[in-house]
Amino acid sequence: MWKQFMGKLSWKSLKSGAGGGGGEGSPRAKSHPMSPRENGTLGKPPASPTSPSGVAGGEGRSREDAFIQKVKICSTVYDFADRGKDSPEKERKRQVLMSLVDCIGAAEEPLTETMMSACVRMFGLNLFRVFPPKVRSGTVGASETEEDEPFFDPSWYHLQVVYELLLRFVTSPFVDPKVARKYVDSSFISKLLDLFDSDDPRERDCLKTVLHRIYGKFMGNRPFIRKAVSNIFFRFVSEADHHNGIAELLEVFGSVISGFAKPLKEEHKLFLWKALIPLHKPKTVGVYLPQLTYCITQFIEKEPKLAGTVIRGLLKYWPVTNSQKEMMFLGELEEVLELIDMAEFQKCMVPLFRRIAKCLNSSHFQVT
Repeated sequence: MWKQFMGKLSWKSLKSGAGGGGGEGSPRAKSHPMSPRENGTLGKPPASPTSPSGVAGGEGRSREDAFIQKVKICSTVYDFADRGKDSPEKERKRQVLMSLVDCIGAAEEPLTETMMSACVRMFGLNLFRVFPPKVRSGTVGASETEEDEPFFDPSWYHLQVVYELLLRFVTSPFVDPKVARKYVDSSFISKLLDLFDSDDPRERDCLKTVLHRIYGKFMGNRPFIRKAVSNIFFRFVSEADHHNGIAELLEVFGSVISGFAKPLKEEHKLFLWKALIPLHKPKTVGVYLPQLTYCITQFIEKEPKLAGTVIRGLLKYWPVTNSQKEMMFLGELEEVLELIDMAEFQKCMVPLFRRIAKCLNSSHFQVT
């Protein structure tokens, strides 16, 4: 009996060594290379002793142990300011990261809680960091639509793969949101939202997709996300006056607002009045005005009575000495007036026409 048992184990080991694939229960890695990306082609990494495909026997514990081994390798953070430093280790980590992307993408059974916990910890170690203080030149007198020169993070070569792995993790049907929510918690989401202030536009674009997927999958976190984003807007308007990710956050919330059920909850109306409308105040409103206008018109389409509230808000923050900003406000006002009904229009038409009369007397030919 023991000889037969040992013979089967030997046969399985030989088979796994020859085929390079895991046994029963192991996630299969994709056999084709991943699509080319911005910083090179992400191909399938070579088999390594730490990968599930190199582990003899495919029982659940071996699968979990091998997966966590790979996650631990990816939890090491390197200094990318010096490109030549730790080059072999950096490349090895990148190859293992790509292997994990394949593992989660080709998974055939749910990830265990231990695997989820290890993944989320690894995401935090790689992504969450403090950005250096911003040194902005030409702020005084700068155009409201002017953006700083884009900064490209030298560590993006690795970060892009970590973001892809995070996206695969969030969207995978084999990640149970009820279990994963223990780790994708308020603290994790707060730190993720802080990354929207990154100077690298590629990172902000990835964050936009990830946040949208988290909002869709982890329904219990939705109120916290709305509140946390509101707080970012408050700080931006009242304190910072500069934030790199306002446009991206508004783009995510354009989709969120379109999904609000009718009639709108009072909480949602307060978000419009206290978070969105004050965003007209900063000098840099032109950078994110298209996304802001879309969010506001989504509210009015769901509840036309809010058009009067929006017009009063525009009049409150109407620019007095800035003709370029005044033209932007007029463009947004035109979109709002297309959606307003007569009853709401009559409530705000007197202060509105007073403002339009002042615009007609403007010294700027495009305003008049």
